[in-house]
Amino acid sequence: MKWLIAAVLLLFCATSPVCAEEIAVAAASDLSFAIKEVIGEFETQTGHHVKLSLGSSGNFFAQLQQGAPFDLYFSADIGYPKKLEEAGLTVPGSLYRYAVGRVVLWAPKSSPLEVSKGLTMLRDPAIRKIAIANPKHAPYGRAAVAAMEHAQVYVDVKDRLVLGENISQAAQFIESGACDVGIIALSLALAPVMKNAGGYWEIPAEFHSPLEQGAVILKQSKQQEVARQFLAFMQGPQGQEMMTRYGFTLPK
Repeated sequence: MKWLIAAVLLLFCATSPVCAEEIAVAAASDLSFAIKEVIGEFETQTGHHVKLSLGSSGNFFAQLQQGAPFDLYFSADIGYPKKLEEAGLTVPGSLYRYAVGRVVLWAPKSSPLEVSKGLTMLRDPAIRKIAIANPKHAPYGRAAVAAMEHAQVYVDVKDRLVLGENISQAAQFIESGACDVGIIALSLALAPVMKNAGGYWEIPAEFHSPLEQGAVILKQSKQQEVARQFLAFMQGPQGQEMMTRYGFTLPK
């Protein structure tokens, strides 16, 4: 009889919102639209709740070194979670290379600028401000600088750069008209709001080091099982389809 009661309680717990758990996720802002879709479907299917914080990978890395209360960390640069792993701050074996990102040159539809001409068009004297993410702590900012150096335009335009705290803020600078053009994540350019507002030119992958992105479960997490479920969901067909739709190249 005791086992029957236990089984009934377990079944009730599995289907009851009372037993739902919450995890805190720190994610690079290039994931803004993609991960919100993933989270929405995950919450619907599992009943668990995901508290999402978006920002620059470098800033989150610094916070996590100081014990910031997150369960999962999604970085636009896999090097950051690897360093946390080396410091013993992550769950062993949880490091997951979830995607490779791409950068694009983006301008609003109202702009006379032709982004299809590539990075050399940044020399146009009509361009007053160029938005990128801050390369000091944003991987997409570092990729933007590397791409401009590859195209040999960085020296000519560096005084016109406006640095966003993260790649989402850089995109907002252009969308709002505060900047004329910018280099942003493909995942943001493909989001409905940005796709309808402007056009982009995809910067060749060889112009910068690969934007290998990685996720990891923090050892301090008290909800490691739910964190594992979320990672597993992202690796599944639904999560993979959502990531692909936003322009991410998926790991083999």
